Amino acid sequence: MAKLVGVDKWMFFTTLLLVVVGLVMVFSASAVVAEARYHSPYTFVGKQAGWTVLGVLLMLGLMRIDYSIYKSPRFIYPALSVTMVLLVAVFFFPVSHHTYRWIRLGPVSFQPSEVAKIVTVLFLAWFLHTRLDAMDDWKGTLLRAASMPVIFILLVIREPDLGTALVLAGVTGMMLFLAGIRWRYLVGAAVAALPFLAGLLYLVAWRWHRILVFLNPNSDPQGAGFHINQSLIAVGAGGFWGRGYMEGVQKLFFLPEAHTDFIFANIAEELGFVGSMAILLLFVVLGIRGFRAAFRSQDLFARLVAFGITTTILLQAFFNISVVLALVPTKGIPLPFISSGGTSVFCTLASIGILLNITRKAD
Repeated sequence: MAKLVGVDKWMFFTTLLLVVVGLVMVFSASAVVAEARYHSPYTFVGKQAGWTVLGVLLMLGLMRIDYSIYKSPRFIYPALSVTMVLLVAVFFFPVSHHTYRWIRLGPVSFQPSEVAKIVTVLFLAWFLHTRLDAMDDWKGTLLRAASMPVIFILLVIREPDLGTALVLAGVTGMMLFLAGIRWRYLVGAAVAALPFLAGLLYLVAWRWHRILVFLNPNSDPQGAGFHINQSLIAVGAGGFWGRGYMEGVQKLFFLPEAHTDFIFANIAEELGFVGSMAILLLFVVLGIRGFRAAFRSQDLFARLVAFGITTTILLQAFFNISVVLALVPTKGIPLPFISSGGTSVFCTLASIGILLNITRKAD
């Protein structure tokens, strides 16, 4: 029988360490640009610190709230409804960076797709945990389970944000696999989605151009290939030990988004191979503890939630670092806990709070 114990200290302190590293590196990557644009080197790190404090407070609160409150239609249905409204509402706000991803209220902006990640995990865990013996029922179980994630994915694609949509699709597929879905259903869904994905890549000119540049970064070094070329220069310049903290060169108006999507390139340049591997090790530790919590839990709902949250964080980290290293085409996915982005760090810390509460029950 489950008994209450302390939270997983490895997970707790690894999370705090990642957050601290994030603030330190956001300041390093953004100080010069912030000074030039806003006349203060603390503009970006100040906003990030504010969201981080709120996120840590929420994490501390959620890790004390019994996760079983999420295992109820009284929570799930309102959460789905609010998330749907937020994802639709972004289209009524002014475009930013050629996308509809943010709800802006004065100086505060919020990205609903980050909320969709958590709600998707909670919905799938709630829906599937009582249907593990009916995973062959493609109409009654699989289609119904996939319905809300697919709607979220389509809305996120429309923003457009294909990277986040792929994370949502990946987490959905992996949670269904953990729940016991047969391979043929997953393969069939993937095959059915391929023409749609191919259309999103080929028929949208700028996405197709990114694919071509990914295959040959030197084909457009001053255009679509600029980001990835500057990223690789930063990574290569760091060598084994790095240039030293605050000594990076590429962040000085060469590497775009040095404090957001490409912050790992700045880490590699300033802290070198050693610092980069230390960051990867922290994510490995977080992943191990998250999956440990999942597979030690006898509560099927908790197992699915812990697995889904851990998978979401690791998938984002994988995609972000892979983009920086030119292993996959460029897409806008933040590095969890580290990239500048208030909604991202706030929602990720909230999900860790739920995960920490699950670790309090040992079997």
